[in-house]
Order: sequence, then C-alpha cells, then structure tokens
Amino acid sequence: MATLTEILILHGLLPIEVLDTLMAGDPADEGAVRRLVDSGVITELQFAKARAAQANLPFVELLEYAVEASALALVSPLICRRHEVLPIGIVAGRLVLAMVDPGNVFALDDVGEAARLRVSPVVAERSDLLAAIARYHRADDELSNLTTTLEEEHDSISSTPDPSDEVNDDGAPIVRFVNLLVSQAIQDKASDIHIEPGEASLRVRYRIDGVLHEMPSAPKSIQNGVISRLKIMADIDIAERRKPQDGRMSVSHGGRKIDLRVATLPTVWGEKVVMRILDNSTTSMDLRALSLLDHNYDDFKKAYSKPYGMILVTGPTGSGKSTTLYTTLHSVARAEINVITVEDPVEYRMAGINQVQVNPKAGLTFASALRSILRCDPDVVLLGEIRDHETAQIAIEAALTGHLVLSTLHTNNAPSAITRLTEMGIEPFLVGSALDCVVAQRLARRLCDRCKVPDTRSIDELTSLRFDANVERFTHARPTVIYKAAGCINCSHTGYRGRLAVHEVMTVTEEIERLCVARASSAAITLAAREQGMISLRDDGWAKVRLGLTSIEEILRVVA
Repeated sequence: MATLTEILILHGLLPIEVLDTLMAGDPADEGAVRRLVDSGVITELQFAKARAAQANLPFVELLEYAVEASALALVSPLICRRHEVLPIGIVAGRLVLAMVDPGNVFALDDVGEAARLRVSPVVAERSDLLAAIARYHRADDELSNLTTTLEEEHDSISSTPDPSDEVNDDGAPIVRFVNLLVSQAIQDKASDIHIEPGEASLRVRYRIDGVLHEMPSAPKSIQNGVISRLKIMADIDIAERRKPQDGRMSVSHGGRKIDLRVATLPTVWGEKVVMRILDNSTTSMDLRALSLLDHNYDDFKKAYSKPYGMILVTGPTGSGKSTTLYTTLHSVARAEINVITVEDPVEYRMAGINQVQVNPKAGLTFASALRSILRCDPDVVLLGEIRDHETAQIAIEAALTGHLVLSTLHTNNAPSAITRLTEMGIEPFLVGSALDCVVAQRLARRLCDRCKVPDTRSIDELTSLRFDANVERFTHARPTVIYKAAGCINCSHTGYRGRLAVHEVMTVTEEIERLCVARASSAAITLAAREQGMISLRDDGWAKVRLGLTSIEEILRVVA
C-alpha cells in the first residue's frame, strides 16, 4: 500500500520545498503529514482525499450527500462523537459509514455492533464530518426528552419543591437541560442566548449571525429551576429577583474554555436571562480579517501607527466594536510598550496586556481608573467606552499628552462622533486636535459560498432598491455578477454563513478640524469628509455586494 506521502507527491499536492524534510524521516509517518495540515502547507481536504486513495475507498462531501434518516437512527450520537463517524446510508444490506480515519478498527467494531450490520467505510473531510454530526445530532431531541421528564416530575409532586434542591446536582435533569442549552448555542455559533419567561412557557432564542432564531420552548414549570441554575453558575445572588444583576461563568466545550457574560432582568412573568458567549477561538486577530477595503485599511493603519492621538470606533451595540478594538490593540502591542485597558466588562483576555475591570461599587469608574492608569506610564490606553464628560475629558487630554487612546462611542456614523463629543461638553478645539480617526461600522451577514446564486434582477429593479452599481471605484476587482441568498444544509437554509463588517473610516484632516472648531453640523462634516475620500457605510456595503460577499437586502437591513 502506498504511503500518504507518496500519494500526495503522486497527485502533486506537496510543495517541492517540503519534500526533502518529509523524506528525511519515515515516509509512512502520518503524523508528519498531519503537521503539514496544521501548518497550512496542505489543506484538510487534500489530506482526506489522500487517505481515501491510500485505503482505496470512496471520498464523500457530506454537505452534498443525502444522508438517510434510517441509517442515522442505528448509531447513537455518543458513538458518532466519540469516534468521529456518521452513518449516511444503507446499501446492499451494509451500513455506509463516513469516517475521518478508515483504519480505526475500534470505531468499525463499535458501529457494527450497535447497528447489527456489516460496515462499509467511506472517507470524509474532518471539518465537514464534525459539522454534519453537529447538524444531524443536535441537542434538540434530548432537550425535548428532558423537558418531558421535567414536566412529569413536576406533575407528580403536589407541592412545589425548592429549585435550589436540584440545581447543584450534576445529574439532575435541570442541570443537564441547562448544559445542553449552552452547548447547543456554542455549537450553532450563537453570540447570545435569550431565556425569556412568558405567561405559559419559557421562551429560548439564539442570536446567530446577528439575527434571533427561536428554539423549542420549555414548560413554565421548569422556569425557576433553569434560572436558579444559571444564577448559581454565574455566581449571582439566587434570592434577589427584584433588580437586574450581572455575572460571569465559564464552560468547557470541545476541549476549550468559553466564557459567558450573564445578565438578568426582572419582567412581569419572571427574570429574563441573557448570556453573551465570548468565544475567543473564533476571533481572528488579523486586521485583514475585518473585511476592510484597501482604501479604508490604509487610512486606518496610518492612524493607529502614530504614537499618540485618539481613535474612536462607533456603532450600535453588537456591531463588532470590541473585536475591532482588540484586533487593533493586537497589532500595536509590543514588548517595548506599556498597554493598559479599562473595560466594563473585560470581554477578551489578552496575554501581555494590563486589563482593568471597572467596579463602580468599589469606586473604580471609567474616569477614576483612567486617571490612575495615566500615572502608570502607559503608551497605549484602551478605554471600553466614553460615556460621560469626565471620561471624555481625561481621554482627550491623554491623547494630547503623548498617548495613543483607543475607545468606542455610540453614534450612527463617523462624522457624528465629533458633534457627540462637543455635546458632552468637550471644547471643540480640543476635539479637533486630539481626534485622529473615527471608524463607524455595522455587521452584515456573509453569503454562503456553497449556495449563493446570481441576482438576476434588472438594473431598474436594483436601482429601485437604492443599489449603486458604480461603486467598483472603491475596489480593484470589478465583478460582473452580484449574488443573493438561496439556502442549503450548510447554512441551515438561511443563505448566509458568518458575518462581515461594513465600515466608514473618517480621517480628521485640517479641513475637518476647522469645521469642528467652528461647531459645524454633522451634515457639513460628512460632506467635507466625503469630498476628501471617505467611503460611506452604504457605499462600503455596495462595494462588498459587488465583490460577492453579501446581498443587497442584507446591506439595506443594517445600513439606513
């Protein structure tokens, strides 16, 4: 049998420069090939196809394969996850089993014994296989079974038990229900979990790619137990139900630690709980990954490359401001400079950076913390948010005295940041002198690459939707086709998978500084900025539609 290395060489998949290194060792060493995948020399897909060729087995793309429900039912989700396998069909009385490693005899034996059928293995790409297991063996069925169990338990007890009796027992149905709820949200790449008490049921919703999706609701009878369990996990006062509370908890999922920020809010039907999932592993610290057009990237890079001045990122809640700030911080942080942050809360923990958590109860506010850290010899200061006059004043003064200050502000566009600071009581001449760059942004859903289809609407129809077909001036590429969402199994039939940012980058030039000192309106500043090359949020969005990254409807949804 040919080795994996020989198969990869035969198909021309190994670069010449790595052949000597590989051949110096054991050519049959699968670990060596695995390291090539991890380092990006070859892709996971090439590795999987080489494995299939080595074992003389078929290779399947699971996203395009019609998986049979009867085959899925023969093997438990536990076995599928443990061995990374998925039954996908029954052919001639044999179970067709998609596998990452077709040489895993333990997996073949376990599946054959569970299904009571002979097994025919096929090879699949690992990422596709794990995605398919997650899709076909969702936690929904187990959640439904647990819900039924909890209802039956509640009906069998005449008096209402104290929910705290069960919420600390790891084997209790309430605990398993909450764990599955959180695990499924992380698996679905949700950013938030909403648990909302209603009159007759407990509503559960996940925010996926910026849009809320309804999950199967739970009975009203388990409401107190679920909320109590979440409050205990987040170290929140379980007895206090009359006022909002905040907490934080960590869970382990897929071998990695994931933090969740928890907030409770009293409503007429009980306490609503919202959990923000802070999954650092999905966040790229590469500025290029922020979807900045070349023109915007160059302007932004010039601003953060300066040793002093203020850079503001603006936009509504959930528009990716924190991600942009942390990515920028990652680009400027070096061993020879002192970086200090003041945040509420600290969302992403970064090595080598001094991060301060605001604590108003102890008197540690944004203003007091900022005043203190300026005495700690910082080079770069990240301020979570500018909320009031005092914080804004200290931040402006820090930018004027040789510090690079990064912060956020809630405004609708970039030019409005100038008028917002003056409305806070900051002198216009200070704003104009300290402010270097303002980035406004929104998050739009990215079209699914596997199912997007050309948008065949006429020019007149596109014009009626306010689409500007003349935005190729902002990009080097000039595609002739724009796309729209279709929907497939890969994107859960939404037509979108993942998100991208739409930006408006305004550099504070001498002309804009003069307008600021003259207390000009936001409209006048916008006009001047556009004349000097600023790309508006909508034009940036249209450019990304022309590049085939998103759809017209999505840009209209997120940009006014």
